[in-house]
Amino acid sequence: MGATETVQTVTAPYEKGSEPAPRKATLGNVRLRTQENDQIILIPTPSSDPNDPLNWSQWRKKYIAVVLCVAMAMCNFLAAGPSIAIVRTAIDFFPETAQSESLMTYAIPKVAYFFTSTSLLQGMGNLFWIPVANKWGRRPVYIASYAIYFATAVWLIFDKSYTGFLVGRIIMGFGAGAAETLAPVTITDIFFLHERGAIMSAYTCFLSVGVAFGMIISGGITANRHWRTIYEVSSALIGFVLMLLFFTLPETAYQRAEQTGAKEISSGSSEVLGSDARHSSDTETGQPTVAKQSYLQSLKLFSRQPLTNESLLKMFVRPFALILLPSVLWAALVQSVTIGFLVAVSSNVDPAFEQAYRFQPWQVGMCFFAAVIGSLLGLPAGGKLGDLCADYLTKRNGGIREPEMRLPTIMISAITAPLALVLYGVGIQHHLHFMCPTIGLALLNFSITQATTVCLVYVIDSYRPVAGEITLAVMGFKSLFGFFLSFETNPWINKSGYQDAYGAMAGISAAVIIMWIPLYFWGKALRTKTWRWRIMSLVRWADDREVGE
Repeated sequence: MGATETVQTVTAPYEKGSEPAPRKATLGNVRLRTQENDQIILIPTPSSDPNDPLNWSQWRKKYIAVVLCVAMAMCNFLAAGPSIAIVRTAIDFFPETAQSESLMTYAIPKVAYFFTSTSLLQGMGNLFWIPVANKWGRRPVYIASYAIYFATAVWLIFDKSYTGFLVGRIIMGFGAGAAETLAPVTITDIFFLHERGAIMSAYTCFLSVGVAFGMIISGGITANRHWRTIYEVSSALIGFVLMLLFFTLPETAYQRAEQTGAKEISSGSSEVLGSDARHSSDTETGQPTVAKQSYLQSLKLFSRQPLTNESLLKMFVRPFALILLPSVLWAALVQSVTIGFLVAVSSNVDPAFEQAYRFQPWQVGMCFFAAVIGSLLGLPAGGKLGDLCADYLTKRNGGIREPEMRLPTIMISAITAPLALVLYGVGIQHHLHFMCPTIGLALLNFSITQATTVCLVYVIDSYRPVAGEITLAVMGFKSLFGFFLSFETNPWINKSGYQDAYGAMAGISAAVIIMWIPLYFWGKALRTKTWRWRIMSLVRWADDREVGE
């Protein structure tokens, strides 16, 4: 089959007792453990090339994961953080409304566009970034997007006009969102299938931590300084991350030749994570030894050849077809009813706490320490627990891994997400102790880390060769949902009150997340059946996108 010819069929799924063999379009059905001694099989199979990211040393992989987590936190730091001072920002841009009702009805909604438009472009801008990353690599996209993010952060320190500031925030969203969507792809580039849950959990944790730290630090700054100081501090932090990306993040995309077998090692062995877990001699592989890249060579921005022969147009269109797949749509909805509802909370949190508790912005920011704690608690609940659950069910299934095997753990968020929204709405409505809505913030951020990790790893495992487009479909849908919800949040609250509005959100979140149950039982059959839909011709990928899983 030629490099540009499209894979048209789903191979027969593995069943208990079957042996590993090279396959295409597996849709997540892979043998992860051997039948003879129950050892872990490395998926994807690493090559003999020391420059293959799967062969990198464990410390290097973990360092890259740390840099990505810092970059993730900064993606939302300035995108959402300054909303804590939305009242002061509104007064600064519309001083004539300071002592009138139009502050709440006109000025604040106008300034809210600064944050909603940024959120929208963080998702939709990736319709440009992801095809470019698939075609020419991850590294140039990280650097170019963060350079735009840094430039707009500096720009907004000085721009005093409403129109100019809004344009700057829109361009900021375009730059800030690329890393958010590209990071899951980078994680799958360098980590094996059985390792990804914990790393992906750290990614989602730092996304929500970025919002919380943005609120905390922005609130602290406004206690004694003008709100524009937020942009000065953020510019320095974003510039620091840009330097980290430029000087220490190598290209992680790699064109791996199709392997004839799978490499096995014990799950307890350190070799599965270390640089020694690879073929190293000509006699073992029949391939010539490739020289390891120097540090300077690893910093080159562009490869000589494109990574795929697929057209940019097809990669642009693919997410619109992917969102029609039941599992992808469900994952997008889970993101929407967790992260999307956090957007609703953060867009209203300053006036809500000011009206209910007479809090100043810095005091509201302090409440987001609870969000940080919730996010950190969600780390093991979304990553390690999901991996343990999937591994337990894999062993019971004779060593065959199905993507659905991590879904049962999301039941935790089916309880905590609705509870969080109820606590927040009831607490604000009835002026209960401020710890009531604050605990709601903690539980909501716990749910974001836990639920989004489970659902994102699930769909990436199902359609690994197009992980970038999968993440784009999910994140883009979430951004659209959050954008439109932000317009309706304040009118909804004004009409129904906090209790009823957030109570309805709680019911919606429970109804969406609980859909893991039918997907757990029938998700495999749905994946196979929907793959044969005629419209899926837009989704099927070329041979050169195959990664061996």
